[in-house]
Amino acid sequence: MSEQSTTIISKVWGLCNPLRDDGVSYGDYLEQLTYLIFLKMSDEYSKPPYKRDASIPAGYGWSDMNMLKGAELEEQYKATLEKLGEQSGILGQIFKGAVNKISNAAILYRVVQMIDKEKWVAMSSDVKGEIYEGVIEKVDFPNKGIVMTGDQKVTVKNGMPGQKVRFMINKKRSGRVEGRLLEVLEKSPLETRDPVCSIFPECGGCMYQTMSYENQLVMKERQVRDLLEGALNGADYQWEGIHGSPIEFRYRNKMEFSFGDAYKDGPLTLGLHKKGSTYDVLTANDCKLVHEDMTKILTCVHEFFLKRNVSYYKKMQHTGYLRHLLLRRGVTTGEILVHVITTSQEEHDLQPLKEELLALPLEGKIVGIMHIINDSLSDVVQSDETRILYGQDFFYETLLGLRFKISTFSFFQPNSLAAEVLYSVVRQYIGDTKDKVVFDLYSGTGTIAQLAASVADEVIGVEIVEEAVEAAKQNAALNNLSNCKFIAGDVLKVLDDLTEKPDVIILDPPRDGIHPKALPKILSYGVDHIVYISCKATSLARDLPAFLAAGYELEKACSVDQFCETVHVEVVCCLHRVNS
Repeated sequence: MSEQSTTIISKVWGLCNPLRDDGVSYGDYLEQLTYLIFLKMSDEYSKPPYKRDASIPAGYGWSDMNMLKGAELEEQYKATLEKLGEQSGILGQIFKGAVNKISNAAILYRVVQMIDKEKWVAMSSDVKGEIYEGVIEKVDFPNKGIVMTGDQKVTVKNGMPGQKVRFMINKKRSGRVEGRLLEVLEKSPLETRDPVCSIFPECGGCMYQTMSYENQLVMKERQVRDLLEGALNGADYQWEGIHGSPIEFRYRNKMEFSFGDAYKDGPLTLGLHKKGSTYDVLTANDCKLVHEDMTKILTCVHEFFLKRNVSYYKKMQHTGYLRHLLLRRGVTTGEILVHVITTSQEEHDLQPLKEELLALPLEGKIVGIMHIINDSLSDVVQSDETRILYGQDFFYETLLGLRFKISTFSFFQPNSLAAEVLYSVVRQYIGDTKDKVVFDLYSGTGTIAQLAASVADEVIGVEIVEEAVEAAKQNAALNNLSNCKFIAGDVLKVLDDLTEKPDVIILDPPRDGIHPKALPKILSYGVDHIVYISCKATSLARDLPAFLAAGYELEKACSVDQFCETVHVEVVCCLHRVNS
């Protein structure tokens, strides 16, 4: 990389910390850089030797803004973004919905001056910020679109195969180049249907809803097979295909919605985060991933607080009241839990909200309404105090003939019907466990452990989340299973204290996969049979070589899609030990 490039990059990213302190996230800063650099490059292209017309309206170009300071600069930048967003064609697409997120006029001035001093068009290709166009040739797991620019491979997220896209280079490291998607210039041939909700594609939830479900499955299957074959280094195994979800839409039994605004100082919103933004929230009042009962509840809660002008929690300033809305719904029972999560900074009477919720015409039934106090600085749903406004804080769900008690923070697969498909595959892969000791590591609420317990001598589940362990114990008692033991703790540490020796090991780790220090301990048992369930195929691919080195072979594998329209997919592997 040239000295010029290094200097410019240092300047660009040197402003990240002051912007963050002013409430501007890295993602939002990158967004503003995109707009500003585009304006500066358009200005450069309009002059000799290029003399290109970028169709920037008179009075709203770079030269109309770069000499201004303070409030004048803020107003001009705001007006420029609004004006360009109103234009037709590509220009309007780039700036649609664009707003200024750098509220500190002094910092905005510094950014503008930094950009103004450089010649971006003539800059070395090593410089971050350069804009390209290309076609996404394929999408690797998870959500990594591959675009070729000459002989350079660039990873661009949030696209699908066949789309022609415009993107800006935002990361170059160790020979890898990443770009930020600016706009889709041409649709993919795979986009054969219209969006099913109003906030697509701005929402970061459903990536593939314009693609048929059949093509989604084909793409996900290829992604998983590519990863497995890369990890196995040519070793043979039996691929058993991909199992789709029994239902494509309205499958989620749990959803966390955030309070916020769609743009700085805008009206209250309640829904899902805008793609690539830490702060902007889009109201998801027609989300097709959740049951219509959940949508009615979201709309009711949103309108209740909007009418009363109640504040939402601002993560950078740590001020405000409303944080999240957590909804859970039993697929087999239709029972619903409603959780309104707030800080303790304000007091509001929620009894009228309770009455409005209970009066809603729902297909199912609200069995519990909770007010959860959360003063944590981190953006997670947790409880410092839970107040039950109505009913109870749990309901029951049935899965493969077993009954499970689901409470506020219980882990349970978010797609109940697809989970039945997943667990049926797992049960098949486990095989005969008669008179055997089974270890279920990363056991959650013990669903898999209980499926194996009916024919096993003993099942020992290990889970780090204490609430999940307590739920597992309750569920085992609920299903009259006395041969299940659940231990709360980190797998890495618990294995050192266990005296029992397993005959079969079931692994269902979190997205990051198995802890590198825990993996040798697991392999040291030398069991003949291991079933690995992975919710992130890249973590599985990273772990597989260690199993091969320890004398295991991948006998068979398949995928189960629990997350239609999204980038996620589950993988189940059956491993057998062939070398002593």
